[in-house]
Amino acid sequence: MAKYIAQIIVLGTQIVGRAFARALKQEIAASQEAAKRAGGGQQGQNRVAANLKAGMTLEEAQQILNVTKLDPQEIQKSYEHLFMVNDKAKGGSFYLQSKVFRAKERIDQEFKQNKPPEKPQDNAGSAEGHPERK
Repeated sequence: MAKYIAQIIVLGTQIVGRAFARALKQEIAASQEAAKRAGGGQQGQNRVAANLKAGMTLEEAQQILNVTKLDPQEIQKSYEHLFMVNDKAKGGSFYLQSKVFRAKERIDQEFKQNKPPEKPQDNAGSAEGHPERK
């Protein structure tokens, strides 16, 4: 009897070990694919940081808001509609409404990161380029 119990325990441990190894391989492959999509370098690091901060990827945010491209007007229209439809006062779901809000927040972060830096204004009265008089 003890022999059978030991065999069952060993067999169960092997099955769990194989499943864990398979899940680990899938997670590594998914992580590598996500790194490729992020672009790598500083841009990839910024996107990963934004993903962690918002708790979702840009692709997830687009799916939640049901938009295919990053068009500010389309995103705002979809956001307003989904936010109002899921209003708790109208029988909607607070959970879904918060997901819609977080998706909009994540897309706004992407816009903020990709906004070109503002050029410094030229000072017409600056001393640069003018030789000093002695």
